[in-house]
Amino acid sequence: MTTHFKKSEAEFLEQARVALDNAVNQSEIASALADIGYTAEIITAGKTIYTETRAAFNLNKTEDDETSDAYAAFSKLKEQLYDMHFLHRKKAKVIFRNDHISADKLAIKGSLPQSYVKWIEAVRKFYTTALADEGIQTKLALLAITTEKLNSGNDLVPQVETARAGYLRENGESQDATKAKDAAIGKLDDWMFDFYAVAKIALEEKPQLLEALGIIVKG
Repeated sequence: MTTHFKKSEAEFLEQARVALDNAVNQSEIASALADIGYTAEIITAGKTIYTETRAAFNLNKTEDDETSDAYAAFSKLKEQLYDMHFLHRKKAKVIFRNDHISADKLAIKGSLPQSYVKWIEAVRKFYTTALADEGIQTKLALLAITTEKLNSGNDLVPQVETARAGYLRENGESQDATKAKDAAIGKLDDWMFDFYAVAKIALEEKPQLLEALGIIVKG
């Protein structure tokens, strides 16, 4: 998000932490700020905003990591099922090339669907149909597609669906956490912008102290 400070969010948070700590713990800075109305209570309010923002930032990072892990788990299972079904489907197309009725039942006519929903439905239909029809099973066995392999493919379908649901859930939580983090960063950004403006006035006669607040003084 766009802020007043041209830094990464992590760098901005660290600068804010150091500035607020020094505004309280460096007596000369604290006294100068208090003289123009920025009392310890006001600085404490700023530190509270910082703490809330840091928590939102940390939560967002955690949710992003969980989303990445959930996507990796989903992708791994989906790839496993895709490879298994792709091979079984290719063999079945050979076996049932002259049996259009069985080919329709197994959803192996034409190209494999590209969208996830249509693809998973085609995979589900292939395995459930094959497992419900002993005649189809007998023919599939001619090219080493055993009942055990059919069951393995069939069992993978709900695993893929569960993994995808987990990924979508984590992705939604990550997006919510990002919105909350952005709002918190914006709030802290506004507060720190005002704080620095006041600090420059308070420390106008002692500009070297501004560096303790993260403000680089030239010359």
